[in-house]
Amino acid sequence: MAIEFSKYHGLGNDFILIDNRSSSTPLITPEAAVKWCDRHFGIGADGVIFALPGDNGADYTMRIFNSDGSEPEMCGNGIRCLGAFLAELEGLSRTKDYYRIHTLAGVMTPQLMDDGQVKVDMGLPRLLAEEIPTTLAPADSKVINQPLEVAGKTWDVTCVSMGNPHCITFVEDVAAIQLETIGPKFEHHPVFPQRTNTEFIQVVNRNYLKMRVWERGAGITLACGTGACASLVAGVLNDLCDRTATIELPGGLLEIEWSEIDQRIYMTGPAERVFTGKF
Repeated sequence: MAIEFSKYHGLGNDFILIDNRSSSTPLITPEAAVKWCDRHFGIGADGVIFALPGDNGADYTMRIFNSDGSEPEMCGNGIRCLGAFLAELEGLSRTKDYYRIHTLAGVMTPQLMDDGQVKVDMGLPRLLAEEIPTTLAPADSKVINQPLEVAGKTWDVTCVSMGNPHCITFVEDVAAIQLETIGPKFEHHPVFPQRTNTEFIQVVNRNYLKMRVWERGAGITLACGTGACASLVAGVLNDLCDRTATIELPGGLLEIEWSEIDQRIYMTGPAERVFTGKF
């Protein structure tokens, strides 16, 4: 039976979104998601996102299968797309205050803005090694500017969890990084028992960072929302940027704030519908 879907992207990080509100079980399997995400024989996407019924007081629940069939805890660009998709399903204009969405990383609240952007309260960053998780430091310690040998080179890395693991390293020129070769070595490094997303960051100034990313389970993508959030936190922890900055990704710009008032991370960026169909 054909299943209806909508295709969205957030800065080129693209997703297939499925109205799954009638069931708490995803309508397709991880194996099917791999086929759907194939860019030659399927629809083509970095992942499949399901809008399921809410849980524990949330309006909806978000599940996502990556293009390799794995299931991440959260996706920053994906949840912006989900917020826009839900407004479409409800027949609303993009001015609803916010949705409370239950994810494996906790409850997130995307807010639809009048200018078409989506602002998301991403919650508190988690900084202890056991929260990442990583064995780079004792469980109750932070991993800030720690040496890590990858592919015969020592990198200084900072680790942050936004509900999913991130390893951030600051470089002189992000364009010079051979992501396709170095990315998998970071992702599968034994110090990350649940694998990791990896962000390579070039500091242009204290309010502007350039980022390239290797995403756990998806590989090279044009943008990663949780990665941008984690990178700002890493920049602040290393005194390389301010608490509010623009993050330039290959797919476009995100505005990230680490609030001094409530210590929460706020991400603002676009979510665009590409097309709808049945598959």
